[in-house]
Amino acid sequence: MDQLALLFVLLLGAVVSVPVGDRFGLPAPVLMTLLGIVLAVADFVPNVNVPPDLILPLLLPPLLYAAVRRTSWRQFAANRRPIFLLAVALVFVTTLCVAVVANAIVPGLPVAAAVALGALVAPPDPVAATAVAGQLGLPRRLVSILEGEGLFNDVTAIVLYHVAVAAAVSGEFRPGRAALDLVLSAVVAVAVGVALGWGANRLLDLLGDPTLQVGLTLLVPYASYVLAEELHGSGVLAVLTGALFLAEYATDPDDVLTRLAGHTFWDIVDTLVTGVAFGLIGLELHNAIRTASGRWGEMLGWAAAVLGVVVLVRLAWLLPATWLTKRLHARRDHDEDIPMSWRETVVMWWSGMRGVASVALALAIPLKTDDGSAFPDRDEIVFVAFGVIMGTLVLQGLTLPWLVKRLGVQADTEREKAFEKELAVRAAKAAKRRLREIEEVEELPEELSEQMLRRAFEIGVRISPEMGEEERREAHDMRVRRLKRMRRIQGELLSAARHEVLAARSEVGADPEIVDRVLRHLDVRSLR
Repeated sequence: MDQLALLFVLLLGAVVSVPVGDRFGLPAPVLMTLLGIVLAVADFVPNVNVPPDLILPLLLPPLLYAAVRRTSWRQFAANRRPIFLLAVALVFVTTLCVAVVANAIVPGLPVAAAVALGALVAPPDPVAATAVAGQLGLPRRLVSILEGEGLFNDVTAIVLYHVAVAAAVSGEFRPGRAALDLVLSAVVAVAVGVALGWGANRLLDLLGDPTLQVGLTLLVPYASYVLAEELHGSGVLAVLTGALFLAEYATDPDDVLTRLAGHTFWDIVDTLVTGVAFGLIGLELHNAIRTASGRWGEMLGWAAAVLGVVVLVRLAWLLPATWLTKRLHARRDHDEDIPMSWRETVVMWWSGMRGVASVALALAIPLKTDDGSAFPDRDEIVFVAFGVIMGTLVLQGLTLPWLVKRLGVQADTEREKAFEKELAVRAAKAAKRRLREIEEVEELPEELSEQMLRRAFEIGVRISPEMGEEERREAHDMRVRRLKRMRRIQGELLSAARHEVLAARSEVGADPEIVDRVLRHLDVRSLR
C-alpha cells in the first residue's frame, strides 16, 4: 500500500465511521483514531510521510472555518468570561504545569522544549469535543462553551508554542520580546482576518453563482492562514476572525441555493478532513513505537505523568473557575452560558480531549536548531504528546457517553421547543406584516388575500405546530395532508420528466451541456 492508497482508506473510513459511530453510540473521531492504530500496526501499511511544516496549514484552516460556521459572534461576546478562563488562562496554567513536570522527569529536557510540549498538549480539541457533544445531546450552553474554548485555546496554545519553539531553536529567550510578539501576532491576525473577510464578502456579491461562492469560502480560510503567517501573525486567529466576519455579514436571507450548497459542502469537508486528521493521529503510532524501542517503561511513565497533569489541572481549574463565573453571572445577570451544576462541570472536565491541533504541533516541531544540531529531545516530546493525545481521545472519548448517561446531563428540550415556537411566531408575524405592506400598494382579490394570510400562518405552524389553536391546527393538518398528496403526485411527474431528460443524454446528437442545464432546472424545481 502506498501513501495515496492510504489516504483513500482514511477518506473511506471518515465516511463509514459516522454511521457506525451513530449505530454504536461512539464518537466518529475516536473510531478514526482506532482505525489509524490498526493500520499503524499492520505490516503492509507504510509510515506516514507528511512534511511537518504542511500539517497545520493543510488541516487546521478548513476545520476551524467549519467549526465557526456553527456558532456566532454573539455567543462569543456573551461567553467571553468563561471562554477567557478556559481558552486563555487554563492554557497558560496547563502549559506551565506540564513544562515544570516534564523538565523535572525527562533528563536533559531544556526549559524551552518543555514549554513547547506544554503548549502543544494544553488545548482540548474543538473538533473532538463538539463531535462528541453533538452526538450525546448535551445542553446547548455546554456545547457553546466547548466550541468557544476549542476555537480560542488553539490560538493561545499555538502562539505560546511558536514562542517556545523559537526560543529552543535560537537558544535564547527574551520575555519582553516574546510579549511584544504575542501582541503583534494577535493584531496582525485580526487585521488580516477582517480585511480578507471584508474582501471576500464583496467578492461573494460579485460572483453571484452558488458554485463559485462556495468555492471562494474554501479559499478564504487558507488565504487567511497563509497571509497571516507570512506577516508573522497568528494564522489560526486570522482564520477565526475571517470566518466570524463572513458568518456575521455575508448572509443573504434570500440566497437559498448558496446557503444549502454551502452547508452541504462544508459538512462534507468537515467530515473528510476530520476523519483524515484523526486517522493520522492513530497512524503516528508507527513513529511512537520506533521512538520508544528499548525504553518502553521509561517513556510510558513520562507520558502517563504528563497525561495525569493535563487531566488533573483541568479539573483543579474548572472547579473554582465555574464557581467564580456563577458568582459573577448571578451578580451581573449576563446572558452567558455557564455550567449550572457539578454534574455539568464534571462533563466539561472529561470533555477535554486532545486531538488535531496537538498532533499537528507535535509533528511540526523542527528537526534542527539554528546551529545545525538536532532539536533537543524531539522524539521524546513527540512520544509524550502522542501518549497524551491517545490517552485523552481513547480513554475519555470512549467513556464520555457512559459518564453523560450516568450523570443524567441532557439538553433542556422544553427550553429548545419554547425558543423554536418563539421563532415560529416571529416568522409568521413577519410574513403577515409583509402581506399588509403588499396590500397597501397592490389591490389583491379577497380570495387571494385570505389564501396568502393562511400561508403566512402556515409558515409558523410548519416550524412549530404547537403555535396554532386546536381548530386551526386541524385545518392546517388537513391542508398539509392535501399538500403532501399534491407534492407526491408532482414529485412523480418531475421524476418522469427527469428520467426522460436523462435518457436523451445517451441519444445520438444530444448535447450533454444542454441536457444538464435542463436537468438542473428540474432539480431546482423539485427542491422548491
